Amino acid sequence: MNSLRFIIAGGGTGGHIFPALSIAEAIRKLEPTARFQFVGARGKMEMEKVPQAGFDIEGLDIVGFDRHNPIKNFSLPIKLLRSFFHVRSIFRRFRPTAVVGVGGYSSYPVLRYAQAHRIPTFLHEANSYAGKSNQWLAKHATQIFVGMRGMEKFFPADKMVITGNPVRINILQSSVDRTDALLAFGLDPAKPTVLVVGGSLGARSINEALQAGWEKLIGAGIQLIWQTGQSGASLPPIPSTAVGMIHRTPFIKEMDKGYAAADLVVSRSGAMSIAELEVVGKPAILVPYPLAAEDHQTSNARQLVEAGAALLVRDSDVANELIDRVLELMRDESRRWQMGAQSHQLGVRDADRRIATWILKNIKTNESEPTLKTAL
Repeated sequence: MNSLRFIIAGGGTGGHIFPALSIAEAIRKLEPTARFQFVGARGKMEMEKVPQAGFDIEGLDIVGFDRHNPIKNFSLPIKLLRSFFHVRSIFRRFRPTAVVGVGGYSSYPVLRYAQAHRIPTFLHEANSYAGKSNQWLAKHATQIFVGMRGMEKFFPADKMVITGNPVRINILQSSVDRTDALLAFGLDPAKPTVLVVGGSLGARSINEALQAGWEKLIGAGIQLIWQTGQSGASLPPIPSTAVGMIHRTPFIKEMDKGYAAADLVVSRSGAMSIAELEVVGKPAILVPYPLAAEDHQTSNARQLVEAGAALLVRDSDVANELIDRVLELMRDESRRWQMGAQSHQLGVRDADRRIATWILKNIKTNESEPTLKTAL
């Protein structure tokens, strides 16, 4: 049989890119001869992360709808039209067996073209509130994989499979212990440690709260591993008094070490952050991004908060509350242990394999179940 060929489209944030890579790797494990072509948006992080993972990618000259500055949307129709011509050339050259969309505006023209040409299309929706691209594409999708329950309000129930969200393989299979992880960050294994991450693009409010309050944490003997993201570029240098107590970096390449080192995690509540926290079983303080569509990060966070695995601090309250909540939890080891155990029970550790198996089943048998399916 000829090799199966997959186009995987979408991106913009780590919450789209990392699941896409996990799905591709899982398909390749089941079908070692399969070939892959990624498609993303020029200038976005997928153009760096996908090649680093060993896959080819082409970038479309396309932008998303800007809700905050409508003037920027005047060029959108022209760029969308150009992207369809670019997509057509990719399809004619690569001739995919199937197309997988992981969300983000760059996925829309790719999957829409595939659907118009009766090529099987598969969607992955990580969040509790479906993105617009996936909503628009759902009607003609072959199958839709969702990370959370209750998504029938967005997608046809007969096409949905509840799989959970794929987590990066280095986090799933990590064997790093806490001591080695802390030494890798130049910190003391004997001291309690907080990991602060604002998502792949950073979080200005969290960074500002940490900048204003790190002295309280250091004074309490608490170390920080602090991923600032792009928004941390303007922060002042770490003073000499904090050397050896704070490891600050724009991006943590080895997040398995970050999680292994942490006694507590402060994080945004994107779907992939939630999935990773559940897999590693870490207690968390979640700060939902307030401008996420339909406030879906708050909905994501509730999954952990209602299970007793996390606390929620609203973005508007971060400046006044975050440091106090961190100190409160770091003084209560028993509560942190209970929160971590609750989180770990929620973790899905083979979502990538489940998704890959369903995709290959559909391609090879062209069969589809008539009722809502769950792989959980």
